[in-house]
Amino acid sequence: MKTFWRKLVEKFTPGAGEKVDWEALLLEADLGLALTERLTRLLSDEGLTRKPREAEERIRQELRRILTAHTPKVANPERPEVILLVGVNGGGKTTTAAKLAFLHGKEGKRVVLAAADTFRAAAVEQLEMWARRIGSRFVAGSPGADPASVAFRAHLQAEEEKAQLLIVDTAGRLATKSNLMLEAGKIRRTLAKRDPEAPHHVWLVVDGTVGTNALSQAAEFHRAVGLSGLIVTKLDGSAKGGMIAAVQEELGIPTVFVGTGEKVEDLESFDSERYVEEFFGG
Repeated sequence: MKTFWRKLVEKFTPGAGEKVDWEALLLEADLGLALTERLTRLLSDEGLTRKPREAEERIRQELRRILTAHTPKVANPERPEVILLVGVNGGGKTTTAAKLAFLHGKEGKRVVLAAADTFRAAAVEQLEMWARRIGSRFVAGSPGADPASVAFRAHLQAEEEKAQLLIVDTAGRLATKSNLMLEAGKIRRTLAKRDPEAPHHVWLVVDGTVGTNALSQAAEFHRAVGLSGLIVTKLDGSAKGGMIAAVQEELGIPTVFVGTGEKVEDLESFDSERYVEEFFGG
């Protein structure tokens, strides 16, 4: 992200005083069609299409406005706070679950990790390994068990052990597989039977290198389970990151955390001001 914007400006700027192809530039920055069209109209209406420096500052202002328009819900329940993680295969859900547990564990919270992916033994084993390493409680079901029942039992255990946080890692699913999406919805409804406020957060874990495909993923999951936040993984310099603004602009879903590496401590709360500066290479 440090030099990406600079390269784009050079690529789409013909010469001094000439019109920049802002639409092509913004699309290549992964800002999505809707946001790109709105920003392009804005620059045109304000007479900035031939003024790259002023146009860039105007885009900065708009990105800041977009990213502060929605504030992530903060839950402070008397019962365990519940985070439900969803996403497609390969997005980094299981590792992210461990990173979240580690982060909250450092704050002195008792954390329970639940492996609701009962169809992939490797995913269960991976999460169990992480739980041992970071000192979190771990709950899993037998192979092929109902994922919702695992979530139910995990919540029961979290309450019995007076845990402050329950993180439920679900099976990786394709957004187009309706049966798997229905399963995620069932997990959500089952948790609500234990606590009407649960899950307090439903976060989509998305690979930061997939570009605007993240927008279509978010739209599908939002329709199925009602997302409250986004966690973007692999945002360590190779990803453009424009889709963060696109998802928030079009769906109103804020980014809550970003993964910046493979180590368990490589998870940071999303900082919108830092994001905007790094997006432009500042």
